[in-house]
This record gives sequence, structure tokens and C-alpha cells, in this order.
Amino acid sequence: MKNILKSTIFLAIVAALLWSTAFAGVKIGLKYHTPLQFGSFRFILAGLMVLIVHGKWKVYWKAVTSEWRFILLIAFIQTVVQYGLFYTGMNLVPGSLGAMIIGSSPLFIALIAHFTHPDDKMSILKTISFLIGVAGIAIITLGRQHVELKNEWESFGIALLILNNFASGYSNVLVSKNPRPISPIVLTSSSLLIGGVVLYLISLPIEGFQTGPFPITWFISLFWLAFISAAAFSIWYTLLKRPAVKVSELNIWKFLIPVSGAGLSWLLVAGENPDWTSVIGMVVIAGALFLMNFATRGKKSVEIIP
Repeated sequence: MKNILKSTIFLAIVAALLWSTAFAGVKIGLKYHTPLQFGSFRFILAGLMVLIVHGKWKVYWKAVTSEWRFILLIAFIQTVVQYGLFYTGMNLVPGSLGAMIIGSSPLFIALIAHFTHPDDKMSILKTISFLIGVAGIAIITLGRQHVELKNEWESFGIALLILNNFASGYSNVLVSKNPRPISPIVLTSSSLLIGGVVLYLISLPIEGFQTGPFPITWFISLFWLAFISAAAFSIWYTLLKRPAVKVSELNIWKFLIPVSGAGLSWLLVAGENPDWTSVIGMVVIAGALFLMNFATRGKKSVEIIP
């Protein structure tokens, strides 16, 4: 049982399930706060949570001062750039289309890993599994909402969300390839803290100084979102540093995020009920995950991208 709880697949599923609960928290928080400042508070609080759990202040400070360049790079890409692209893009495109683009991020990450990791090449089975997963995302998304582009700004929003996917893939590759022995916990805490502070400073000239008042639901959503970031990123960075873990094969588990999100909506949101298109999409995604596991357990398959 202990081995199962420490396994890569189990921990990847836990991280994906945590991230899938973020959409409701963001939606609640943004009713009362501007996006950049709300996000900055979330990441600062998340970084402090991990720092408190770590507890070893001297070890923490020594690691941060010795690896500050790498930490700043991850903080900038993972928190500032990716978060800025995500929220700006989501504000410009229909929600269903945005969800579909973000849901396809494992495919983008796999492509980046293919060109940066010699031992993480795209094969026929892996490519098919990713495309099936993207198809499952499309079925779930299109079945729940109608997609319609109305102006040129929405095309710009699509481009921003695609860049968000590349930023996510690049940060995953950087963490995986970094040869320095920095603790994933220290990296999570320091990058979230620094990224949150930078994001707050950027928000001031754009959004002004937001003083509230904020209701109790705002505080609950902020705390939960911070916990998600603290726990999920700590798990994810730990998995990325495992020698046997490949970036593309780990990120395919992110296809579970929209599946879990739809399931939570059925359970928690009034008026939300299961529908056939969502169920079919979930089955398709399950098939993609099964195929990926089959591909990784078998012999090396033929690479399709030179």
C-alpha cells in the first residue's frame, strides 16, 4: 500500500485532481478581486505554506542563495508569464474554446520534451494517445458549450493561450533537466513566493491598489487555491526530478483535470448534470491514458518525429 501511495501514477493523479478544483475557486475569487492581484496573493500564500511545512530555515536559505538564478527563471516563467498569458487569454476567448486549448497542453509539453530530451521522443503510440486525449477534451468541452469567435481579439486570445501551453511545457522541461540538486520543496516555495511578489508589483499600475472589503467566501477560495498550488506544484516538481520519469508521459495525466472538473460540477453545482457527450469524452480520455500506459510498458516504438 505504501508503494502505491508513493508511485508516480498515483501522485500524478492526486496533483491533477487538486488542479481540477481550482476553476471553481478562481471563479469565486474573481467576483471580488482583480485577476493579477488575486493571483499574486494566491501564490504568495502558497509559497509561505510550503516554507512553513519545510521548516528548516537555514537549509532553505542556503538552497535559495545558491540556486537563485534558476529559482528566478522558474518563478518568471511558471508564475508571471504563464499566469499572465492564461488570464489575459481566457478573458478574450469563449470559455469553452479556452478550456479546450488549455486542456490540450499535454500535447504541447510532449512536443517540447521531444526536441529537448533525447530519451523522451514521440512515438506512434504516444502520439496517438495524446491526440485521443485532445479529442476527449474537445468532446467534453464542445458538448457543454457552443464555440463562436466574434472578433479579432479572440484570435489574439487563442495565440496567448497557445503561448501559455508552451510556457508550461518549457518550465516542466527546465525543472526536469536541471542537474543541480535543489529540493523540489524549496523550488516550489521560493518560485511561488518570488513570482507572487513580482505579479503583485506588475498589477499595481494596471489594476490599482485593491483594498476590499472581501467576504468570507473570498478568503476560503484564496486559502484553497493557495493550498492547491502549494501541494500540486510540490508533487509535480518532485515527480519531474525522478530519474525514470519522462516529461511527456507524466503530463498526459493532466487530461484528467477537465474530467474531474466536470465530475465536481455535477456534484457541487446546482443544475449541472451528467450528459452523454461528457461521458463519451471521459471514456475517450480513459482510452488515451490506457494506451499511453501500454506504450510505456512495451518495447521502444518507432519515433515519428526526426
